[in-house]
Amino acid sequence: MKISELHAIFLRHPVVTTDSRMCPKNSIFFALKGERFNGNLFASEALKAGCAYAVVDETVDGMEDERIIRVDNVLTTLQNLATYHREKLKIPIIAITGTNGKTTTKELIAIGLSREFKVAYTQGNFNNHIGVPLTLLTMNKTHEIGVIEMGANHLGEIKELCEIAKPNYGLITNVGKAHLEGFGSFENVIRAKCELYEY
Repeated sequence: MKISELHAIFLRHPVVTTDSRMCPKNSIFFALKGERFNGNLFASEALKAGCAYAVVDETVDGMEDERIIRVDNVLTTLQNLATYHREKLKIPIIAITGTNGKTTTKELIAIGLSREFKVAYTQGNFNNHIGVPLTLLTMNKTHEIGVIEMGANHLGEIKELCEIAKPNYGLITNVGKAHLEGFGSFENVIRAKCELYEY
């Protein structure tokens, strides 16, 4: 299925869930996989719980339902759908990253902007390769601006999040010595945060 076709389905069912225990009626379930879980195993349950569609990348026994959409990779599809949706909205997006203060800064900016604009922004700290797409997919035509928090603990992650969210503006709160086990050195922390600046 092309992303444009999936987006057309999403516009009819504009709520996305990745948790089969939280399936609002007429939402779309994305069967993500992790080290200790496989969402494909719960696709049928998600449909029974109220989801209109389930997006999977594995076929499980007994999974015969026309509401199941098979893709090569569920996470990549979620990210591509979010980017496609973001491009269709054509609203300015501010991306925020930094070692500390991301969430507080995001909240303050969103509160300030909401005095003049209808703002969509990252809830909690949904600031990774899953949270950023999910935030983008909460945006709709009523929103006038978006505020996206971006976190990372390895080089290249901020760059990847920028390619998904395509921000117009960026703010780096600070650069400190955190997640050094992932980055390898403080110099790499600087390089990682500068991925937003370079974008």
